[in-house]
Amino acid sequence: MSKYSGLNGSFAENIRQFAEQAKSGLDATFREIVIEIGSSVIRMSPVGNPEIWAANVAHRQANTAAADAYDAHVEVRNVIKSLTPSNFTKGGNLKRSVKYAKPLTKTERDQNFNVNGLVAGKDYVGGRFRGNWQFSIDTPADGVLDQIDPSGNVSVAVLRAQVQSLTIGQTAYLVNNLPYGIALEYGHSKQAPSGMIRVTLARFQQIVDDAIAANKV
Repeated sequence: MSKYSGLNGSFAENIRQFAEQAKSGLDATFREIVIEIGSSVIRMSPVGNPEIWAANVAHRQANTAAADAYDAHVEVRNVIKSLTPSNFTKGGNLKRSVKYAKPLTKTERDQNFNVNGLVAGKDYVGGRFRGNWQFSIDTPADGVLDQIDPSGNVSVAVLRAQVQSLTIGQTAYLVNNLPYGIALEYGHSKQAPSGMIRVTLARFQQIVDDAIAANKV
């Protein structure tokens, strides 16, 4: 029997290896779900854009109408000149003393009529809300971040890095403590009329299924 000494006749080692493998797969699945949910919420978060604020839209529309009226007046004056015989020589050419008025150039419309001007948010930089999503484990983060992230790339990168320490059984939090978060979630911004969290939650099962399929043990 000495030739069998030192050999293990149980399945304990195989079971232990399987358990470790399964645990690793569960952790990876959990992390992937959290990353996908967090990335979705971050990417869908509205970025303030003064160009579409109601006050600025109204301001630009009024100024554009004024510029258009000026050009229309110029066109009428030119038509009148073209229909006035005394403005032409006997040969049918426009006299040197008579000049047709010119319509506004793009630069003149901007400078003289301020067709692209802003009356609100002139120094506003969007991206503070998108940059304020905070990931934490077991306890939700408090306070706000002094971070502007219009693209969301920084917030997603931070999320991916922090999630690597997350394991199955822990509670993952993703919070945004800016006071206007609730208003944005419930349609305050035209960029996200159906919110961010609710739209992501509607995809929750698909996110879970995809993560499980990608990390099968």
